[in-house]
Amino acid sequence: MSFFRKLDPKTDLGTPSSLKSSVQRGIRTKLLEQYPDTLGADDGALLESIWPKKESITSAKYKPEHIQILLLRNMPIFFQHYDGPYIPTLHLLHKYPALLPSIQVDRGAIKFLLSGAAVMAPGLTSAGGRLPDPSKGEKPLPKETVVSIKAQGKEFEVAIGVLKVDTEEIRAKGKGIAVDNVHYLGDDLWAICSRGGLQ
Repeated sequence: MSFFRKLDPKTDLGTPSSLKSSVQRGIRTKLLEQYPDTLGADDGALLESIWPKKESITSAKYKPEHIQILLLRNMPIFFQHYDGPYIPTLHLLHKYPALLPSIQVDRGAIKFLLSGAAVMAPGLTSAGGRLPDPSKGEKPLPKETVVSIKAQGKEFEVAIGVLKVDTEEIRAKGKGIAVDNVHYLGDDLWAICSRGGLQ
């Protein structure tokens, strides 16, 4: 379900438009509510570092996929599908890796992930995969959690996904689709960010 496999900025993206300050305040509040342990910690210090209050963001609509992309100085920082959660871009996640809880796929899953495929449970439950482990005091993650996806042997996160089922169910069943892959290394949103944002 990757959103950005075929995004042409010239034809698919609306012109970035400014948002009223009340709308921006509403987005900030939502981000703090959605990520209380990271963006909401220390009175929102991380959010202030990513998006200082004195700076305005703009919004560009990616029409075919019904996605709103939030831009800071023309650089995508978060996106939202319909009225779903705000999801950080991979570029932002690489700067602030603690932003999202993480899971890890084994080496065999990497090439599929980087072509936009969903994450299958065996890639997470095999020896090279990793899920939160309650026996080590790690909290299981509920269904619909936005997660960063690391890959065995790779330093940086390779994708961002949304859990289709909770992590304990993935561990117990060990089969089926576990995570929707919504944004991955090398997709068209990554390309826009790599070029320094919307030109």
